Amino acid sequence: MSSAPVQLPLSDAAKAWQSKPMKQNVTYTDLHAAERALQKLESLPPLVTPTEIKKLRESLKEVALGNAFLLQGGDCAELFDYCSAGQIDAKIKLLLQMSLVLIWGGNIPVVRIARMAGQFAKPRSSLTEVVHGKEIPSFRGDNINGFAHDERTPDPNRLVTSYFHSAATLNYLRAQLASGFADLHYPFEWTLAHVQDDDTKKQYQGIVDSITDAISVDLFTSHEGLLLEYEQSLTRLLKDQRDGEMKWYNTSAHFIWIGDRTRQLDGAHVEYFRGIENPVGIKVGPSMDNEELVKLLDIVNPKKEVGKITLITRYGCDKSGHIVVWQCDPMHGNTRSSGSGVKTRQFSSIISELTTALRVHKENGSRLGGVHLELTGEPVTECVGGSQGLTDKDLSLNYTTYCDPRLNNKQALEAAFLIAGYYRDGKMKGGAWFKGMK
Repeated sequence: MSSAPVQLPLSDAAKAWQSKPMKQNVTYTDLHAAERALQKLESLPPLVTPTEIKKLRESLKEVALGNAFLLQGGDCAELFDYCSAGQIDAKIKLLLQMSLVLIWGGNIPVVRIARMAGQFAKPRSSLTEVVHGKEIPSFRGDNINGFAHDERTPDPNRLVTSYFHSAATLNYLRAQLASGFADLHYPFEWTLAHVQDDDTKKQYQGIVDSITDAISVDLFTSHEGLLLEYEQSLTRLLKDQRDGEMKWYNTSAHFIWIGDRTRQLDGAHVEYFRGIENPVGIKVGPSMDNEELVKLLDIVNPKKEVGKITLITRYGCDKSGHIVVWQCDPMHGNTRSSGSGVKTRQFSSIISELTTALRVHKENGSRLGGVHLELTGEPVTECVGGSQGLTDKDLSLNYTTYCDPRLNNKQALEAAFLIAGYYRDGKMKGGAWFKGMK
């Protein structure tokens, strides 16, 4: 924002970001409305608790040590309209089904993090676009502006609206899990009603039947920590119930990450992230060299705490003394335009990058600890390929994303089978499920 941020009583480390250069900032025309919105957020209760955050950090420590696998997935840009029982159920169910396949394949626990209950803002390569010869602000996510051309002016009231949509999503998510939605004894919730292929259903049901022990189901929430004013407003000094110390927590989500466009060493985002107790992710692209990466890790995690940092990256590791979770994001580097100009991704390219990441880590004596996917529980047609054989001509059938293309429910589960097959058999394969994969 170009307006002066509301000063909150944070620690020096947490508020020092205000004096740093900021990328992807938002300019509001009504500064008083922006201040009122941030003050309102400051008065609202936390969305997540220190106990939950601590539990996730301990789980990610196990991932970093090779004792668990991290599955993170959800919408590219969450919309307020996605806050409905059907949409939330579909995403929960898909992530649970994928995790079940991965538990079977790797014979290790799976840590589940949803891109949900707050993944509204998206960084953009250009803050404006030209529509019908007129330059207007780009759509930057429901918590900033609307997709409709006449709603592109950033509205600070959307910050408060995003809080309540996040709270409603979290409330329903917790209620469903507490009510037995993920219990293996309720097979209806674990069936593949949306899949028509009998071989697929048989293979999946065999996995469900083979897991007779009860599995612990936790589902944590995450989003990109892009709007620092929003994140600051929900940053609280709270007691860690395990050691009694007062610490700074971002209570908007269990896990937030720094994007590839906002990870400057001297930037506001890095300065903010280094002051919070949450586990954090760092998107690392080809433009970052090893020396810069090590410097970034030293800034954000100077104590080298295991489980604090997840590197969401596309290449191998460097010996820096940091033990991190290595997570592959095979989505963003494989975006292309169809012949008609529609943004899409090729399923085979996504799987190829996953295969390469697994190989690179193995060759470097490291271990790929997780995968980060943009997906939906709906039968959309946004990514092409996979066993459904979707092509560019099929994109118009059910293309609903307002931002980047997502794997549909079958493609996402297909990817889980492939990863599970690698850890179980040492190579990417999947039997009848993957016949005709393109």
